[in-house]
Amino acid sequence: MAKGSQAKDAAIKRPSHIGIVKNDSYLAPFEDAIRGRHNHALWKLAQLTHDGKQTLSDFSNGYQYYGLHKSPKGWVFREWAPNATALYLVGDFSNWEEQKRYQAHRIAGTDDWELCLSEEFVKHGQFYKMHVKWDGGEGERIPAWATRVVQDETTKIFSVQVWNPDEPYQWKKKSFHPNKSPLLIYECHVGMAQDAERVGTYREFQENVLPRIVADGYNCIQIMAIQEHPYYGSFGYHVSSFFAPSSRFGTPEELKALIDAAHAAGVAVIMDIVHSHAVKNEVEGLGNLAGDPNQYFYPGDRHEHPAWDSLCFDYGKDNVLHFLLSNCKYWLEEFHFDGFRFDGVTSMLYYHHGLGEAFTNYADYFNGHEDDNAICYLMLANLLIHEVNPRAITIAEEVSGMPGLAAKFSAGGYGFDYRMAMNIPDFWIKTIKELKDENWKPSSIFWEVKNRRTDERTISYCESHDQALVGDKTIIFRLIDADMYWHFKKGDENEVAFRGIALHKLIRLVTASTINGGYLNFMGNEFGHPEWIDFPREGNGWSHKYARRQWNLVDNPRLDYHYLGDFDKAMLQVLKMERNFIRKKVQEIWHNDGDQVLAFMRGNLLFVFNFSPAKSFTDYGFLVPEGSYEIVLDSDAPAFGGNGLNDDAMVHFTCPDPVYAAEHKAWIKLYLPARTAFVLHKN
Repeated sequence: MAKGSQAKDAAIKRPSHIGIVKNDSYLAPFEDAIRGRHNHALWKLAQLTHDGKQTLSDFSNGYQYYGLHKSPKGWVFREWAPNATALYLVGDFSNWEEQKRYQAHRIAGTDDWELCLSEEFVKHGQFYKMHVKWDGGEGERIPAWATRVVQDETTKIFSVQVWNPDEPYQWKKKSFHPNKSPLLIYECHVGMAQDAERVGTYREFQENVLPRIVADGYNCIQIMAIQEHPYYGSFGYHVSSFFAPSSRFGTPEELKALIDAAHAAGVAVIMDIVHSHAVKNEVEGLGNLAGDPNQYFYPGDRHEHPAWDSLCFDYGKDNVLHFLLSNCKYWLEEFHFDGFRFDGVTSMLYYHHGLGEAFTNYADYFNGHEDDNAICYLMLANLLIHEVNPRAITIAEEVSGMPGLAAKFSAGGYGFDYRMAMNIPDFWIKTIKELKDENWKPSSIFWEVKNRRTDERTISYCESHDQALVGDKTIIFRLIDADMYWHFKKGDENEVAFRGIALHKLIRLVTASTINGGYLNFMGNEFGHPEWIDFPREGNGWSHKYARRQWNLVDNPRLDYHYLGDFDKAMLQVLKMERNFIRKKVQEIWHNDGDQVLAFMRGNLLFVFNFSPAKSFTDYGFLVPEGSYEIVLDSDAPAFGGNGLNDDAMVHFTCPDPVYAAEHKAWIKLYLPARTAFVLHKN
């Protein structure tokens, strides 16, 4: 046999690895499991689309069928309720009594119920519920597909509201292309986004907070607590009505106007979507819609989440897939959201929900404890979202480190665009709590902020809303604590306040400058909001005192808060200076743990940090690409609450060295005051 034929045969026989295995040979022992998950999703996709005869988007139109809709002939209402024996609509229109004309019928051969009404029997603004009967019981319920649910201020009872305004919202910005280079996310909560001790509104957010976000330089808003939830203090994570934007913040049109205004200002809007679990409530939620507690949820031991006091969706049911996938499409199509941050992905991936697991090696991701149904759903959700909107943004909140989560589906991944870099805030908390300032090691810091899979984009952040909740502390509070109340006025700072101001800036700059996808900040953390978050509850007398943001603090020129806010704004401007910032490799220039100095480059930007609390250096030198450099950001500038020890107008020229001339490298010599950072631009 000729050598050419042998080589050809060998090439044919050689197995071809799936994409994520090609990128990471350590995954090779688990390739069968990876392919199995991929093929499971392909099989389910073929099943749902009838072998491609329809699209996944076509399958996900449930919100156009179920619920209450205005039709050319009047009204039509539909609900999936397999266990029901009778179903009525009761409301204002029926004096909250069962009436024959408002009785639905089961559609023959299905588990769906339908009610058709003439136009005069239902009016915009009226309130109603379902009255469902089943063998052995009955109860009032909120329809699963309700798009507007309102709580009575006096009785606190939730009801569906007929919503069909005479003039539907007219979108001003018909199409929008998010700016993802880099993605700069402002995580926020509409209800607590104002100074007043009450629930804020969509309109107030649009008028008062959106302009701040735009001015600060963020290009994406991540909004929490949009899906209706009965308990305000759940932060929006115990959802009852998945298709209803929370009415406590205003009308659907006001939410649309907020998104429209954000798009007009060049800001994308993504939603914190909760498909990992649902509230246990039966009257307001899906807990026992029609006498079957397992209609939407897993039976047996997997029914309830052991840590969250909530219910776990049964992702193996086609009807549940239909519900959740339709939910994704609904928010994209009806409200023009630009994508989603999926909450609680770790909980979805594993039967044990990630509880009590260390995840110390790759085998922990492929040991049979994974929920293949949930994995399949996540893959399908990402395929659907990008089918509906190819420019959509999907982010996974996931702590275990499951490989491939933010890799392309075609490569054997799950299809998310980004995953949260949840190691970074944990690292900063541990560092601040456990290490003296003189023991902070630049090598460890640099490793941690860059610790990610090469084929997966991440969202880096120092802290999220979790660190602001009662029982935890924000970075600024860990650094300064009670001294923020007494020594945060200009001219009255003590050493603790100066330390906190300096490190707050350095922590943010080193985290944001090393991103490989995006950066996230929670509302108020950019200026060191001094108060924790505590939503109204029985334990605090139902007070809104700590469920708000005190913008007056950052707006007060006599206080130090604006220094931090101004630095955050300047930092984002600097990141945008470098075209295609996230595509520019982070190249380490120098680190010295003894000196606590770190330097690295991205494109033409040189980042230099001196983390030492006490040691300043004159003429500190390291090799950089030869040329001239100008300071474009100085954490020690007086404008940011610093001492102004450097001359930021000085142009720094490199000093040639014949040894490195062939590499076009030369020495740069800098003055590095203690606890400062600089960004220099190569001319």
